Amino acid sequence: MHFETGDVYHIYNQGNDRVRLFYSRENYIHFLEKIKLHVLPHADLLAWCLMPNHFHLMAYVHSLEIEIQEKSKQQPLILPADFKQDVASTNTIPKIRDLNNSIGIMLRSYTRAIQEQEDKTGSLFRKSTKANCLTQPDLHTPAFFKTLYGTVINQHFPEEEYPQVCFDYIHNNPVKAGLVKHPEDWEFSSFRDYNGMRNGKMINRGRAEEFGLFI
Repeated sequence: MHFETGDVYHIYNQGNDRVRLFYSRENYIHFLEKIKLHVLPHADLLAWCLMPNHFHLMAYVHSLEIEIQEKSKQQPLILPADFKQDVASTNTIPKIRDLNNSIGIMLRSYTRAIQEQEDKTGSLFRKSTKANCLTQPDLHTPAFFKTLYGTVINQHFPEEEYPQVCFDYIHNNPVKAGLVKHPEDWEFSSFRDYNGMRNGKMINRGRAEEFGLFI
C-alpha cells in the first residue's frame, strides 16, 4: 500500500476465503481497540464499518511514520546497587513505524487472538490489504469538458464526488448485505456517531466537515 499525507484513503480487507472475522460483540470491540492503537496515531477516521467477514476504514492520513518505544531484546546491564537510572530507559528503545507496518501488526495481533479463541490455524485475513486513494487530482472530473455542441461547464455536486460515494457506501454496507434494514440499526459502524445516536470518539467530525461529508 502506498500512502501520502493529506490524502483520504479507503482501506479494507476481508477474511481469507471469506471466512468469518468476528464471532461475538466482544470480537468487534477488540478489533476497534486495535484500530485505535495502530491506525489512529497515523490517521483521522472519517468513516468505518466492521462486517462479519470484512472491514472498511475511510482515513485521512496525517503521519506516515510514528516513533514508538519498543522493548529491548538485550539483557539489562548489571549495575551497582547505588547506581540510580531510569529503568524504563534501559528496557525500551525508540523505533520508527510506518502506517503499512502498523496495519500489518494490527491484523496479525487480531489474528492470533481469534486463532486462540477458535482453536484455528492459518491466515485469517487476505494477504493484501487494499488502500484506494479518494483525493488524488487524477480522480477528479475537470472543471469543464468539450462536446460536439461546444464547451460545457461541469457543475459541482458534492453528493456525487467519490469521497462522498465511498462514505455512503461504507455506512450502507450492512443494509446492502441484508444484515439490517437501516444503517443506524448496525452497531459496528460510524453511522450512529454522525446521526447523533452515539457520541463515538473513533471519528474526526471536524475533518469530515472539511471534505464536505454528510449522511
